[in-house]
Amino acid sequence: MTSPTAPRPIVLGVDARQVSPMVVGWAADEAERRGLPLRLVHAVPDEFRDRRGDGRGYLQSLREAGATALEKAEGIVAERHPGLRRQCVLLEGSPAPMLCAESAHAALVVLGSRRLGRLEEVLSRYSVTVPVSAQAHCPVAVVREPEHTTLQPPYVVVGVDGSPACEPAVRFAADLAGRRGAALRAVRVRRTPVRPFEPLEDAAEIRRRLFECTAGCATDEPDLDLTHEVLAGDPVEELVRVSAHALAVVVGRHGRGGLTGLRLGSVPHGLIRQAPCPAITVPAGPGADEPLNRER
Repeated sequence: MTSPTAPRPIVLGVDARQVSPMVVGWAADEAERRGLPLRLVHAVPDEFRDRRGDGRGYLQSLREAGATALEKAEGIVAERHPGLRRQCVLLEGSPAPMLCAESAHAALVVLGSRRLGRLEEVLSRYSVTVPVSAQAHCPVAVVREPEHTTLQPPYVVVGVDGSPACEPAVRFAADLAGRRGAALRAVRVRRTPVRPFEPLEDAAEIRRRLFECTAGCATDEPDLDLTHEVLAGDPVEELVRVSAHALAVVVGRHGRGGLTGLRLGSVPHGLIRQAPCPAITVPAGPGADEPLNRER
């Protein structure tokens, strides 16, 4: 854990089964961009027996695999950013709870995706992305696909639902875009009525709330190229569509999330599984409004 006076690191969850250069590189780039240390973490699942009943031998093999994965990930970081402050940590315990504990002292948690099915994400002991995104104390980036830099100017998408809970997500997205010299597209999706004669939300009120939620961007990032879009349809489908060429898509998270991540919310959950670029979930509530590190 970090000391109270030390800068909060970016925490990268390292998977022993697959060390992705894309995920490691994204986390290292973000740490370099923010002037923050990178903390590479692997948690050894608390499993004490295998099919042969040799619990100690099995646990040792898991530790060795974790140490090897951390070494490989650190090598990628060192080659990409030789001067970046970094620390490798091997912990013992279920990965999701351990990473949630790490998030209490982090600026950002970065995870890859093992592309589990929807049921596996909730029930599997190896599931990490959904429970961590649902319960983390800081923003969580799930890097399932690369960020897209070919479209000029590059842009970041932030999903806005008009509630106070989305305001930390808007600020995070504005900061993310500002650091990259990218535009920010603030998108509000009006849900298509699912019952006959159900009225659409008032368009004027939606646009008013959209502008209200993004009003602070001009103060935080005065040079930011900010656009507002109101779309109609399924929020996940529309956000996936507009982020097809984005650097990242950012959404807020309501509440603290349940023990299994079932309360993550349909939109963040859908984006984690379907987004064509890194998907970042930003918690609302205490801690979400802390200013981001602006070194560099």
